[in-house]
Amino acid sequence: MDFFEVVKNRRSVRQYKPDPVSREDILRVLDAANWAPSAMNWQPWRFLVVSGERQKALGESYRAVVENYTRNWDEAAERKAAISRDAFIRYAANFGNAPVLLVLTVPASAEPNIAKANLESASAAMENLVLAATALGLGTCWMTGPLNDEGGLRRVLEIPDDQALVAVTPLGYPAALPRPLPRVDPDLTAKVQWLD
Repeated sequence: MDFFEVVKNRRSVRQYKPDPVSREDILRVLDAANWAPSAMNWQPWRFLVVSGERQKALGESYRAVVENYTRNWDEAAERKAAISRDAFIRYAANFGNAPVLLVLTVPASAEPNIAKANLESASAAMENLVLAATALGLGTCWMTGPLNDEGGLRRVLEIPDDQALVAVTPLGYPAALPRPLPRVDPDLTAKVQWLD
């Protein structure tokens, strides 16, 4: 696939095959992330590669948060979320059966400009990661929902307070690829303004 095909073929995958992802492929994906641009070339990102019992414990913790969050969902809430409450809870509990999770953190900072720069830099690394995974035939789902379980993430993964949580993604071979979702303003007439 050329670069533009990779971009257009990237999907938020929510169901994975049980096949393991090789350490080599995980490192290839993380190496691509590490080549992202960053403010002042700080390269502030850190990745945790999570599997096995820690992944299971993280799923149990996140499931409890999602159960509480969706307690009052009705049909309208499910339509807006594009997922049923039960399916959301199942996904939270096992991250779509992905064999591995990647958790992205950056140094925490009380200085707003540094905190913002770290988050922006980490977001560039995360985008490189999901595109590299797509190029290798792997699936990801850039998730910020698990950050609502910050206490569980920190406890299960032993993340110190001097690290800020950015995102989580399952990583694995897709069991099925979601259909492409339409782009809002595909002709870019509303999103782009040309200035002379």
